[in-house]
Amino acid sequence: MLAIAEPVVDPTLPVLWIEPWDDDVTDELGHDPRSPYVERFWLSTLGPSATWLLRAIAYGLEASPTGFELSAADTARALGLGERTGRHSPFVRAVGRLCQFELARMRAGTLVTRRSVPWLDRHQLRRLPYLIQTEHQAWETAETEASGPEAMRRRGANLAFGIVRAGGTVDDAERALIRWSYHPSLCRSLAEWAWHQHDLARSQAALSTASTQDLG
Repeated sequence: MLAIAEPVVDPTLPVLWIEPWDDDVTDELGHDPRSPYVERFWLSTLGPSATWLLRAIAYGLEASPTGFELSAADTARALGLGERTGRHSPFVRAVGRLCQFELARMRAGTLVTRRSVPWLDRHQLRRLPYLIQTEHQAWETAETEASGPEAMRRRGANLAFGIVRAGGTVDDAERALIRWSYHPSLCRSLAEWAWHQHDLARSQAALSTASTQDLG
């Protein structure tokens, strides 16, 4: 079992500042925290308390896109997590689970939270009950078979990003999209988009690691 991640900064402050985690890849290809996908497939992985906290934050970011103050005590009561907000309280454990699964990061008193939730990875899927795994496969198939230019663009972006994330180049991604019968005029732009987003994600990860070491 994975251990609950320790946030970089003590999240037991009476008020947390919430900011959006800008990630063009996940924002483009992921799922709204309030979506049926998250409720059906992420719930057993993330846990109900963290799922409801993520949903509450999504509503807050929708109303205040640049960030907002979140009262720990009021939020804990609203989510049915009791009055306590100390280090071992249900509320702080919910924050820890968001950080554990990289849906949020604690940084200098700020909880930077994703606005979209990624697809479950293969390791996470294997931990789900068999029937839910089967349902997830059907969900993926429906997404893959969706028609229309927007659905095709989303699939191409996802495929290209998977190639560069696995170590491929822009040219590798472009050639793969051509083999998969994408229009040549679309292949290069999707491949370059995927490379840019992968490079941006690596830069953000390096910055986050450096910030964590500085705080430590």
